[in-house]
Amino acid sequence: MAVESRFVVIRNGVEVQTFMDKKTADDYDKMLDIADNLMGVFNKAPVELSEDVIEELSIYLAQNRDDVLVAIQAKKAAVKKAAKSATKPATKKDTADANNEDIK
Repeated sequence: MAVESRFVVIRNGVEVQTFMDKKTADDYDKMLDIADNLMGVFNKAPVELSEDVIEELSIYLAQNRDDVLVAIQAKKAAVKKAAKSATKPATKKDTADANNEDIK
């Protein structure tokens, strides 16, 4: 007989989702906490939004929190290593190696 550990996210007494590892379950629970906080912000907004729109927008922003933090300049955008190395200026050694390749 096999034994499986499952991690269940429960919100307001309702099982929301089940995960196979604790980290993923914790991340999902944190995302839902952020969405709940955002819903409170949107409920105070001077514009009229339906509950469905508030919920959907809150979850979207919580799921994309890294992009939101970059957009509000609370976090710097991540620089991809491939792009960084592609823009690296050529060194004297690189230039010499390229010239030697041409000679061969």
